[in-house]
Amino acid sequence: MVMRSSLQGFFFFMFPMAGSRCDIQMTQSPSSLSASQEDRVTITCRASEDISNFLHWHQQKLDKGLIYLVSNRYPGVPHRFSGSGSETDFTLRINIVQAEDAGVYYCVQSTHVPPTVVQP
Repeated sequence: MVMRSSLQGFFFFMFPMAGSRCDIQMTQSPSSLSASQEDRVTITCRASEDISNFLHWHQQKLDKGLIYLVSNRYPGVPHRFSGSGSETDFTLRINIVQAEDAGVYYCVQSTHVPPTVVQP
């Protein structure tokens, strides 16, 4: 995520994902967005078939590796992050966006092995 100095906004980048087994297609939207500090951000992910609740959100910060973010919130993940959904439709919400939330966000299905992978 890049900070725009003139508007002091934040860019969020998301990438569509494609499943590996049974061609489960994961579609994430929007593909990119920008937000200002304290905005509310919503990212959606849709599976081409029922994946129950086996959807995980990951965050990659510009200076760090990929970290597990939200399915069940891990210790250390701020409460402003919340995930919801089941079957085919899922949502990640970030309430009161902070500068440290800048990064790339991925949705990953884990119903089928191997898990969904990023397609370039």
